[in-house]
Amino acid sequence: MKLVKGSGGVFDVVADGRKVFSKHDAGRFPQPGEVASLLRGPAR
Repeated sequence: MKLVKGSGGVFDVVADGRKVFSKHDAGRFPQPGEVASLLRGPAR
C-alpha cells in the first residue's frame, strides 16, 4: 500500500491499477470500513 499526497481535495483509492473509491465520483468521503470492504470485494 502506498499513500500518495493529492491536492485540491482529491481522495482516490486505487488498488492494482483499479479505482476502488473516489471522493469526487461519490460526492463524499467514504464511511468507516467502506474502503476496506471494497478492497475485500463482493461477499461470497
